[in-house]
Amino acid sequence: MTRFTVNGQPVHYRMDPETPLLWALRDASNLTGTKYGCGAGLCGACTVHIDGAAVRSCQVPIGSIEGSFVTTIEALSRDRSHPVQQAWVAESVPQCGYCQSGIIMAVAAMLEKNPNPSDADIDAEITNICRCGTYPRIRRAIRHAARVAAGGETIAAAPPPGIDPEDAARAIPALTPPKPTGKE
Repeated sequence: MTRFTVNGQPVHYRMDPETPLLWALRDASNLTGTKYGCGAGLCGACTVHIDGAAVRSCQVPIGSIEGSFVTTIEALSRDRSHPVQQAWVAESVPQCGYCQSGIIMAVAAMLEKNPNPSDADIDAEITNICRCGTYPRIRRAIRHAARVAAGGETIAAAPPPGIDPEDAARAIPALTPPKPTGKE
């Protein structure tokens, strides 16, 4: 039996201690924002925070993190107000979107340690793979998120903090379907 905290909630997994954290999160806790990519710790789609550090969850046996604090994309910011999430929307980063939760988690951890990363810092720290190749947009979003986190800028493109995700389409005119004109 393994005990630790996931997204602020104590959990007690009755699974083999060698079970990768990725599968405990997805299968036992139904936290499917953490994605399975390669299973070898190479792609980063499964990145979560363990005690504040970005970690590839497919490589972490749950028995090795007893007493730790795990944060998944679902709890990075429940209202999507985290600067990285806001910058991701503002810079139109996702294409297929599969890798994005892992990259966002890696970037959020990096910006906590280094609020003004250089290109070399970004290249060294963010090794996640994006099959769609959105790397230029990712780099722009990282820089944008750093400025927002430092208080030097705000973002108007993403839903404002506190908006219910179900209401997001009504809050952003571009996402609101046009009203019928009767000429259809």
